[in-house]
Amino acid sequence: MSRQNEPETATERTATNARTGAGGAVVAARADEPPVETAEIRALADAAGYDVRDEVTQVRAEDPGTYFGAGKVEELADRVSATESSLVAVDGELTPRQTTDLRGALPEGTEVFDRYRLVLAIFADQATTRRAQLQVELARLKYDLPRLRERADVGGLNKRVEKGTPIDGVMNRIAALERKLSDLPSPAEQHRAERREQGFDLVTFAGYTNAGKSTLLHRLADDLEPAEADESTGEVEWTREGETTHPDAAAETATVADRLFETLETTTRRATIDGRPVLCTDTVGFVADLPHWLVESFSETLSDAAAADAVVLVADASDPPAELREKVRVALDVFDAQGVDESAVVTALNKVDLLDDEGVAERLDAVEGLAPNPVPVSVREGTNLDRLLAAVAERLPTERAELTLPNCDDAMGVVSRAYDRATVESVDYEADTVEIVVRGRPSVVEQLRADAEAVSV
Repeated sequence: MSRQNEPETATERTATNARTGAGGAVVAARADEPPVETAEIRALADAAGYDVRDEVTQVRAEDPGTYFGAGKVEELADRVSATESSLVAVDGELTPRQTTDLRGALPEGTEVFDRYRLVLAIFADQATTRRAQLQVELARLKYDLPRLRERADVGGLNKRVEKGTPIDGVMNRIAALERKLSDLPSPAEQHRAERREQGFDLVTFAGYTNAGKSTLLHRLADDLEPAEADESTGEVEWTREGETTHPDAAAETATVADRLFETLETTTRRATIDGRPVLCTDTVGFVADLPHWLVESFSETLSDAAAADAVVLVADASDPPAELREKVRVALDVFDAQGVDESAVVTALNKVDLLDDEGVAERLDAVEGLAPNPVPVSVREGTNLDRLLAAVAERLPTERAELTLPNCDDAMGVVSRAYDRATVESVDYEADTVEIVVRGRPSVVEQLRADAEAVSV
């Protein structure tokens, strides 16, 4: 069956709307007890390209049919009509039945997205590589399939026809995507192998969105240096080292904004930690209540964490203590499921500049027993970054060697390679010999030994 003949899912239509900037949205949230928070669902709708025009909230138990109570559904329908919105974004997980019943109670043509569908729309809009695009489409279809079945049952459309049902088309496409993905080589695996051959240690930054991972990457990157933060937006501008920030200059800049999904795919930069060349990778952020399978379905992010020498779990210390603990717990569970060695994880409690001493102590107590020796930091202000980097350095595989070479031109080449690929503790030039003390990755040190022996011969 050709792709052209397959049904376009609601998620695909909404992704298209997001790309074109079309549509208004009403966000809806429910909680068993007050307060009912709407900040994140608003941010998600905004990230998907929608204009959030209104919100509806309710405090009561979940309705098994339409998620909200009957009266609140009527109010929601009125708000959609009044604001001429095309989407209702629900801050929760809707069952297939709830999605269908709620859509049926709203003005004709109104799409209903729970938070997972909304995230999928964002992913579809921002995926750029072929692998990421296929992974997003696969996740989208798997999520839509039970909803499509529910609509088919409700509408009496489950009778087979000669060319097959829309459900058949989706199932066929899922099977085809799974085959394609299994056949595609993983560029991440290839890049990791190349980086290790070049002598780089690998460090991954992971955690929830807006915790400060991207800011940490940019602060540590060798080729970027921070300029002043914009006090009105909180954004930090970074320029390449040695370039001017004069408005007339064409300097390349990188801005780290407090936005959901600023990093959808992994971003890697070179840094130097404890004198060693390191490649730091910023990964896509988790979102509260987002199922692990959804993140895993579209990105090489978690495999980057599993392959890293050290993983920095960046957590937002300005979150309430109970929420902070839960986010750290979930992140560590995800790492464990991906085979990340617990001893490789360093937990950074970021944004302590927003807390007083008592608040910092409360956050440290909150993660006690989960994250050994967490480091309270302020990436923005540079507080305790030395402690964080020291903790990362402790987790990098290290070997130490003392090399003796004849004092000649070839020896200078070995010294140069040692500075490029390892930490040089000392170099002593004697009349006839050069003494080098180095430490770094075992494979790098072994290669330097071989280079030194070749020069000696």
